[in-house]
Amino acid sequence: MEAEINHVFRLLPGKDLKQSIDSFVADKNIQAGWIATCVGSLTDYQIRFANQEKGAKGTGHFEIVSLTGTVSVNGSHLHIAISDSTGKTIGGHLLDGCKVYTTAEIVIGEATDKVFTREKDGSTPWEELKVNLSKKD
Repeated sequence: MEAEINHVFRLLPGKDLKQSIDSFVADKNIQAGWIATCVGSLTDYQIRFANQEKGAKGTGHFEIVSLTGTVSVNGSHLHIAISDSTGKTIGGHLLDGCKVYTTAEIVIGEATDKVFTREKDGSTPWEELKVNLSKKD
């Protein structure tokens, strides 16, 4: 039976965005989730651009324009887009080191009949999403 739960929480100034999401997912034992929405701001960012080994980082005041991806206690994959005070927008793979400025208001959806895992499938060198049915059913 397919069921969905929505989790809503807010991060306070100074919290690490990725670490806080990972902790929330672990605390709630979310097996198959996704970022439904996130609005807020950052003082520091650290992201990795496509096909790059090292991340890019910066300090200032940035609006979270978008945060999207899948989350699970078995591994998450998140991308973020942020804009600076001139409207210049950059985005990439969310890394540790993104510090909340004023707030981050986050909604995570959870499919209780699924389990997300990450495995190498031979099509790329990375662990990719695998969707499994929950053993609870």
